[in-house]
Amino acid sequence: MAQGSTTSNRVLVQGAAQQLDQFKYEIASELGLNVQSGYWGDLPARQCGAVGGQMVRRMIQIAEQQLAGGRH
Repeated sequence: MAQGSTTSNRVLVQGAAQQLDQFKYEIASELGLNVQSGYWGDLPARQCGAVGGQMVRRMIQIAEQQLAGGRH
């Protein structure tokens, strides 16, 4: 990462942290990943990244549906 740049993984919408965490576990389950008691240390980075990527795809899909007036 470039020196001087900052990143944050903070939730921008109050109250969304719990729903995002639940969403993460739903996606992991759909991908067939067995996450025990919230411990992700046994999973390779590739699988953890797949969870994040799928979350982003799903959130984009939801946003597009909302922009289109809720049509499916």
